[in-house]
Amino acid sequence: MSFQYDMSDFSEVLVSENAIGRKLDEMSAAIRADYEGKDLLLVGVLKGAVMVMADLARRMPPSVQMDWMAVSSYGSGTKSSGVVRILKDLDADLTGRHVLIVEDIIDTGVTLSWLLGNLRSRGAASVEIAALLRKPAAAVVDVPVRYIGFDIPPDFVVGYGLDFAENYRTLPFVAVLKPEVYER
Repeated sequence: MSFQYDMSDFSEVLVSENAIGRKLDEMSAAIRADYEGKDLLLVGVLKGAVMVMADLARRMPPSVQMDWMAVSSYGSGTKSSGVVRILKDLDADLTGRHVLIVEDIIDTGVTLSWLLGNLRSRGAASVEIAALLRKPAAAVVDVPVRYIGFDIPPDFVVGYGLDFAENYRTLPFVAVLKPEVYER
């Protein structure tokens, strides 16, 4: 079943559904090789990472476990506030486990830098990051990312889990949202 999208809110599609699938295949192959025989826990960062996490996890061995955390530095706007809040904490104990944070996008790096420090302090054997998208031009904090899908320009993007005011998450691609849509 295919759904036709109204493309009038977008200036361009940055990353197609097919390109996302191919990149997740590449990333998952590297992750499987790097963590073979290790106790790997995927930690998805809600809500944006839902699509990436689901599609990446389906490419992992059945022994890989998942947990979810919700942190926020955005509020309802389009720019990070810089203040990180935990909205939902992990259920799993990280002691001695290899943790792979799965993110939809790295923007300023502020939230992810804070999250890395927080999870490392919980006794994990290792904490690494896999992100589908990264905006190098928007970086305020340099965050070491082990697995990266695509570097993109600093435009405001939606789709494949990314939203504006909780809309557009279900798009199977990543698109640039026209400024007139979010400046209304």
